[in-house]
Amino acid sequence: MKRTRSQTKESISVSKSESLTASSSKLPFRAKKIPRLPSSSNNNKNKETLIPEDSIPPPLPTPKPLTSTGEMELALHHLRAADVTLAACIDAFPTPHFHTHRSPFFSLVKSIISQQLSNKASQSIEDRFVALCGGPHSVGPDSVLALSAQQLRGVGISGPKATYLHDLASKYRDGLLSDSSILEMDDETLYKKLTMVKGIGPWSVHMFMIFTLHRPDVLPVGDLVVRRGVERLYGLKPLPQPSQMEKLCEQWKPYRSVGSWYMYRLVEAKGILPLPPPTSLL
Repeated sequence: MKRTRSQTKESISVSKSESLTASSSKLPFRAKKIPRLPSSSNNNKNKETLIPEDSIPPPLPTPKPLTSTGEMELALHHLRAADVTLAACIDAFPTPHFHTHRSPFFSLVKSIISQQLSNKASQSIEDRFVALCGGPHSVGPDSVLALSAQQLRGVGISGPKATYLHDLASKYRDGLLSDSSILEMDDETLYKKLTMVKGIGPWSVHMFMIFTLHRPDVLPVGDLVVRRGVERLYGLKPLPQPSQMEKLCEQWKPYRSVGSWYMYRLVEAKGILPLPPPTSLL
């Protein structure tokens, strides 16, 4: 059945009316997107975190060197009381003496030069190196950086060691290290800073801290001689591993440098304690 024109118009009119009725419940304007605010966690990431000054821990105090007046006496008194076995070594060997006349920089240079060399060979190369620099008082970061790797090899310093010396001098030049800052650093900070230098590892740092800076509480756990001394002191088998040394020598704190010094003497004596000198009778 065909629709008349009037029916078609009526149908279209009804459709429009229904459409308007159906859409009358919708908003009469185009909806806009509301921007989402960033979360508080994101805001915190973009803001600089301010730490109250009261919550910042103060720097660790630098320990008194063993060369300070009365410090060695305190160390020996503590070690005798803390470890009866070590007390026998203290009574058998002379009192430790720590002394050095070199600057921290010069001592670190010497440490690099002497690596894996005998004392005689090391001293010979060091003498030629000092002469190349212009004398002991001329050994410094600038004089080392002024020397080429070829010049350093000419006095017996290997290519890798020449690189190590230049890296040490560069860190001094750039202000990452200085003699004054080294003297003021606590043990932990000093260890981290020095092991950043090429060619300077844990053993070199421990030797530097004991014999140049005279720090009282350094335990060179990787030193074979100290480990051998601990083995003989306590009658251990087998040789204690570095990981065991901290526990074995815990009772020496805060004077583990002095205890380590006696381990060198014990090994030199082949584990046999010399008889203490006789007490004079008045």
